Amino acid sequence: MRIAIVEDNAQELERIASLTQQYFEVQGKTCQIVRFSDGDELLEDYRADWDLILLDIQMARLDGMQAAEMIRALDRDVILVFISNMAHYAIKGYRVRALDFLLKPVNYRMLEQVLTQTEHLLAERKRKFITLPTQKGMMRLNVSEIDYVEVENHVLSVVTAQGVFSLRGTISSIEETLVPYGFFRCNNCYLVNLAHVSRVEPGIAVVGGHELTVSRPRQKKFMEALTRYIGGSESYE
Repeated sequence: MRIAIVEDNAQELERIASLTQQYFEVQGKTCQIVRFSDGDELLEDYRADWDLILLDIQMARLDGMQAAEMIRALDRDVILVFISNMAHYAIKGYRVRALDFLLKPVNYRMLEQVLTQTEHLLAERKRKFITLPTQKGMMRLNVSEIDYVEVENHVLSVVTAQGVFSLRGTISSIEETLVPYGFFRCNNCYLVNLAHVSRVEPGIAVVGGHELTVSRPRQKKFMEALTRYIGGSESYE
């Protein structure tokens, strides 16, 4: 598990990190803990690859609530847990879908409950994620929300219901990443999510409401892949 601890009190930061490390040692597991002394440090060159962020609310440069709102704009799925010595902040955590609120001074039992709950949530998540270097920065995308990927002039457009994310690359490189999740390349330009194919006509597949061309050489294999997917004869991990 990758954990970020953001706390501007150096002594408290080390204590929380030590208790967190203790939890995983008791479980016989490993974790990666990275320490930050303020919210702006975490957000500098933010990468959406954290599993859990333990976030102090009251900090000098960028407080935890502001940091959480900025994090949510980049990463909708990371688990957030606030830390504060003022309980009234807890209700504000609902705005950014915080998992829990730890009241200072944090003790082992409190932290143990949060970490256990976090492990359960991560284990229960069936959705799979990929992290892509888009023009808006590193984005962690739920592959089940991707309708299709289009390539034009070496620019990949990842089309989702939430918007289009662009990055430079080849369709072949992202194809290797997405095929295990039930994607199929229906022509040289499009890599489609088979789960989002709503209709197929001669030479056309409707994906997420968009009509995409299915090339003649790929028509047969595309239909075979779609049939296997719908029939459940193939499992995509």
